[in-house]
Amino acid sequence: MTEQAKITPMIQMDNIHKSFGPKHVLSGFSLTVQKGESVVIIGGSGTGKSVALKSILGILKPEQGSIKVDGTEITTLSNRERKPILAKIGMLFQGAALFDSIPVWQNVAFGLIQGKGMNKVEAREIAIEKLRRVGLTPDVGDLSPAELSGGMQKRVGLARAIASEPEIIFFDEPTTGLDPIMSDVINDLIVECVQDLGATTLSITHDMASARKIADRIAMLYQGKIIWEGDKSQIDASGNDYVDQFIHGRAQGPIEMQLLKP
Repeated sequence: MTEQAKITPMIQMDNIHKSFGPKHVLSGFSLTVQKGESVVIIGGSGTGKSVALKSILGILKPEQGSIKVDGTEITTLSNRERKPILAKIGMLFQGAALFDSIPVWQNVAFGLIQGKGMNKVEAREIAIEKLRRVGLTPDVGDLSPAELSGGMQKRVGLARAIASEPEIIFFDEPTTGLDPIMSDVINDLIVECVQDLGATTLSITHDMASARKIADRIAMLYQGKIIWEGDKSQIDASGNDYVDQFIHGRAQGPIEMQLLKP
């Protein structure tokens, strides 16, 4: 066995099945993410990308399959047993998902205060430092999230995701709702912050510009399974008609669009 083969993946999902009533969302989903690797799952809306992330977080429980985080099988853990695993994870939610009722710095420090029991003085110092890391000045920390632009809210969300210096970071559609220039700014910040932390990242997006910038490896999800995966440099020559249609945004191709009929 080679040294590479002995390395325990940071995330390993094998043959995951998840259904909602008669709808099979994940049907044999398998994906491995090595330590320090950045993997992006691409695919259309409703293909199960978010379900895959929620299954790792324990928000959803698959009917079948194995999910290991740093070698620990998590599908059989209780909520209490899962806490040390979740402590390793940071997340940038789609739409930033900030709490309007508390100021920006408390949003950034939320996991430190609520999850780790850190005192507010120390937590605020860390929050302000993380805000600086994403290009926001200390005075932003005292603002309400409602006072921020969409791009600033995404930066705050990123600051919160990295506040506890997690080993794993999830990015859920990190550029949704942003113009192309701000999207590129956020992508650059993600790459820089991840490199600084040496974190393992798993992202989901349908934004190919984002995928190409933040990924080491790209995997495409279609009809509940990964149908192609490889280095991001290989995606334009994937040889897969489904991948080719998706990355070029073509209406015509093998991917069947489920259109609602009046």
